[in-house]
Amino acid sequence: MIALSIFNRVVMAAVTLFGVALIVFVLLRVVPGDPIAMMISPGASDADVAALRAHYGLDASLPVQFDLWLKAMMAGDFGTSISLKRSVLDLLGERLPATLELAIAALFVAVGLGAAIAVVGTLLRHGPFEPIIDALNGLFLAVPDFVWALALVLVLGVFYPLFPLSGRIDPTIDMQFATPFYLIESLVRLRFAVFGDVVAHMVMPVLALGLPLAAIIARVLKAALSEAMVQDYILLARLKGMSELRLVLQEALRNAIGPTIALTGVQFTFLIGGTVIVERIFSYPGIGNMAIDAVINRDLPLIQGLVLVFGVLFILVNLLVDLLVAAFNPRLRHG
Repeated sequence: MIALSIFNRVVMAAVTLFGVALIVFVLLRVVPGDPIAMMISPGASDADVAALRAHYGLDASLPVQFDLWLKAMMAGDFGTSISLKRSVLDLLGERLPATLELAIAALFVAVGLGAAIAVVGTLLRHGPFEPIIDALNGLFLAVPDFVWALALVLVLGVFYPLFPLSGRIDPTIDMQFATPFYLIESLVRLRFAVFGDVVAHMVMPVLALGLPLAAIIARVLKAALSEAMVQDYILLARLKGMSELRLVLQEALRNAIGPTIALTGVQFTFLIGGTVIVERIFSYPGIGNMAIDAVINRDLPLIQGLVLVFGVLFILVNLLVDLLVAAFNPRLRHG
């Protein structure tokens, strides 16, 4: 049963990626605008335009173009960026780690902050501070990530300049990175000054991405904890003399965490999509920032590669969430 379930998920993932590739390919070619016209010089002849169009495979029919692109992609060739004149796969390999570090850091902040708010709100339920916690959480939930980004720029970057406004690392730092994972590599190599600088550059974008997700986690987890706290097993544990904090953390949390994990996984996919705007605001060199430039320049190979990367990330996150939900739910784990 487990092998069949894994096989079905792999098949569905392949079908989903094929559908995403087909839809993006068609949409990019029916919208107005010609990428060749945007990159060619004004004095170019028709022969130059035709040669450039043939070089990027845009002179064939749409089915032929899609077939050639799909075969090349399955062979590991995502094409060459029209605007940057570099391999799409190389560009993705350089930029994707930055976005992954940013998104995962924002997820950890959101989970930690959201769980803390939910636990405190559960401990203070039916008290005078519960409405205040719910109101503040609702405010955090109502403000989108890009508004948080702009507010953080003004407060922590302009009025009280505590953190860098843009970039991923101070350009004056002399360190040759062996991998694009700056945060992890600087920590592993014990370059704590470099690690601190990378963290400082991540603070504002991580908060902008993590605060709305933290509010969602807090609301869902608090509701699940409040429901669990009125169950019979909690009453029995309370009669045994357990403290309220121990009841919440040791008894109620185990049964309330399942729905929270499922929702967090779904929202994490939206968080990855939100990196597009947040990275642009902070000039953070990830795939989100590069995606905006690719759309502006009508860089078809780069856009196609970026969309497929986002699709793969969404599929992997959903698969991981299913595994975690099953791990925390004995009925699903043994079913």
